[in-house]
Amino acid sequence: MTSELLERALIEEATKKSGLIWVRGSGVPARALWHVWHEGAACVVGDGPGEQPLPGLADGGPADVTVRSKDKGGRLVTWTATVVELPPDSERWTAAVAELKGKRLNAPDGEAMTGRWARECRVLRLEPTGATAPLPDGSLAEAPLPTPVTTRRPAPAGLPRLLLKRKRRRA
Repeated sequence: MTSELLERALIEEATKKSGLIWVRGSGVPARALWHVWHEGAACVVGDGPGEQPLPGLADGGPADVTVRSKDKGGRLVTWTATVVELPPDSERWTAAVAELKGKRLNAPDGEAMTGRWARECRVLRLEPTGATAPLPDGSLAEAPLPTPVTTRRPAPAGLPRLLLKRKRRRA
């Protein structure tokens, strides 16, 4: 019993203090998600325009949550969760959204974002099952997920000359 309470306390404190968690849903790689800790669970919002994607997280399904240290970035604990989707405008949804709203940075629609979340997004609770996984021996580093945003191209041939001209003019 004492071991379960210590694990529960570790999960709660680590997740509360970390602004970012890594969540792996069914059959998809882990993804970094911003969250808030509210009433014993990590709450996330996403799957809508301009919000974080939540692939593999289905209502009632399992998820693995890895919490990192806020100051050093290292892995602190990995715990299993049950995903619970909150119905829009329910009492639990309203309470979770009030917490999430305070942590959402750079929202394009300001105060209207809660209405947009109700119409177009999903709000999920990741409720701990109490089980933690042992820390792995290896790195577990993986290649970044493919995305159309990363378009690395070589620098144009004339760029070094343009930069050198500016430096010569200033000197």
